[in-house]
Amino acid sequence: MNDREPGERKVVPLGHVSGVHGIKGWVKIHSLTEPREAIFDYQPWLLGESHEAVRVQQGKKHGNRLIALLENIEDRDQAEALVNRAIAVYRDQFPELPGGQYYWTDLIGLDVALEDGTALGTIRDLMATGAHDVLVVQGERERLVPFVPGEYVKHVDLDKGIVVVDWDPEF
Repeated sequence: MNDREPGERKVVPLGHVSGVHGIKGWVKIHSLTEPREAIFDYQPWLLGESHEAVRVQQGKKHGNRLIALLENIEDRDQAEALVNRAIAVYRDQFPELPGGQYYWTDLIGLDVALEDGTALGTIRDLMATGAHDVLVVQGERERLVPFVPGEYVKHVDLDKGIVVVDWDPEF
């Protein structure tokens, strides 16, 4: 579940640089956050595989897309060098959530078991369906379990790395 070295900070992808905007160093941003503009709330961004830390000087919605001006990026050529670079932040930059709420990144990789201890698999992904989120659990086969605390999800223990569910294992 955890492939980081002790003391290593978890890095969470938030989007990527999708293009350039104009000639003054602005870049187009593809955001994975909800809402999309929330990507601007996190500083610094960690760019690319090297996780080079950069600060956002300005970030805004421009039409139906997001654009940003990054520290020390002053022209189109410098901006073009950033295209397709991933944007990530450290997990510890996220604000605390109220009890019973979880960031998807904290749930992915957790083991899922029934109340009797029967293992169903590991959370591989989550899906937003409108009504509620759905856990994509990969074990001997894939299962989709609605993330409905109190009904299907009985207990989440982030420290132990397990989600206990009330779910028909044949479903």
